[in-house]
Amino acid sequence: MTDPLILHPGDTVAVLTERAGAGADPLRLGAPLVAPVPSGHKVARVAMPAGASVIKFGQFIGQATAAIAAGAHVHTHNCTFANPEQDYAIGADLASAQAAIPQTDALTFDGYARADGCVGTRNYIALVATVNCSATVIRRAAAEIEASGLLDDYGNVDGIVALAHGTGCGMANSGRGYDILDRVLWGHATHPNVGATVFVGLGCEVMQIARMQSHFGDAGTDRFHALTIQDTGGTRATVDAIKAHVALILPAVNDITRTPQPMSALRVALQCGGSDGFSSITANPALGIASDLIVAQGGTAILSETPEIYGAEQLLLRRANSLAVADKLIAQIKWWEGYAAQNGGSMDNNPSPGNKQGGITTILEKSLGAAAKAGATPLMAVYDYAEQIVQPGFVFMDTPGYDPVSATGQIAGGAQIVVFTTGRGSAFGSKPAPTIKLATSDRLFNQMPDDMDLNTGDILSGGITMSDKGREIFDLIRATASGQTTKSEALGLGDNEFVPWQIGAVM
Repeated sequence: MTDPLILHPGDTVAVLTERAGAGADPLRLGAPLVAPVPSGHKVARVAMPAGASVIKFGQFIGQATAAIAAGAHVHTHNCTFANPEQDYAIGADLASAQAAIPQTDALTFDGYARADGCVGTRNYIALVATVNCSATVIRRAAAEIEASGLLDDYGNVDGIVALAHGTGCGMANSGRGYDILDRVLWGHATHPNVGATVFVGLGCEVMQIARMQSHFGDAGTDRFHALTIQDTGGTRATVDAIKAHVALILPAVNDITRTPQPMSALRVALQCGGSDGFSSITANPALGIASDLIVAQGGTAILSETPEIYGAEQLLLRRANSLAVADKLIAQIKWWEGYAAQNGGSMDNNPSPGNKQGGITTILEKSLGAAAKAGATPLMAVYDYAEQIVQPGFVFMDTPGYDPVSATGQIAGGAQIVVFTTGRGSAFGSKPAPTIKLATSDRLFNQMPDDMDLNTGDILSGGITMSDKGREIFDLIRATASGQTTKSEALGLGDNEFVPWQIGAVM
């Protein structure tokens, strides 16, 4: 039997000529293939000599390393990374980006209104370790609370989340690494999806609770409690103290109900992982349309993963709202170029082997797909990792491309929901902000039904328009914000995907 995922010589194929958009036909009939091509991979529409620029979606994605015939497979065997031009036209598309904001009626979702004016989509109790030395304690306390049935009588509490990590000591007590962990821990402690937080330290670590609290002031301290293992009497005594405190605060945390809240209160993190050749023509641009709808409601869409917009940043800079916004994004790109070089790497170390098996050849190609998640509206602000997001609209946060680290920063910044596109397949989940996973193809959606929340492969297989799929994603975001359970929540994912970005020397 012929492999259905391989196209063979003589097959007539549909060749992508432009990214699908609302009302646009994304495919044009191409010439017969001259060699087998795996599903999701690229085919040359025209002959290219060695050294020629390889163009996709009108953008440079690499350089031909050998002559490529029309109809030939284009991938790592004949196309390689080359440094992109960085001749930025800042703000050139700002007017059209402003015009791209859809006109929509104001909508609401059912959320938890907090005293600080934020709105939660979930209502968790968070146990947060300040240092790795207290990681086991909070995990054991959370497990014992869940096993005891203590939460069964509190229907408005979504559960206990244990946020443990591998640092907090053996690090400098100032500088970027310290500041990042500081922001991550406090951002989760006071997150809109958290009704109360118990910070647990060892007692002698660098990341001192009192210093963190004094640095950030009184914001959210009504939901904040702290203890250390050393002062409490050791491991077992601390586990028991955590359990006793949770039992004490449960009635107050439960004393909240969902009420209609404006969609403008929603901050949505945009993620992709395990991408493939279909990511850039189904899930990512469809999510871009949903992002525009979020922006139209006065909400916030947060693009991240700086190494994964590399080579496509010029598309974002063309719609930057100001020179200051553009300059900050350019500075982040330059920092990453230096960071990769300093560590003996290249920006093209990403894509991963799985990305390449799925048809992505260079980081420049991958970035074009990743940037599509951001839709078409103006770039309103650029943030540092885990910085609190206050500007509505489409914004960018500097993060690594590694999904758990990136999403941890976005959630610390205030994202109440994560939307995650995947082509190869992902088992990612997050807490306290739930993750919605979008499959790029029918094959993946059918292969991992317990993990995928929505299929976007029917854009190609079923004739669903990009506009309709974007609206379907938007509606799913709204339903999830109102309490609908995601696949990753049903599986219990999220505790171990809390991974703060660790920068600096381990002392």
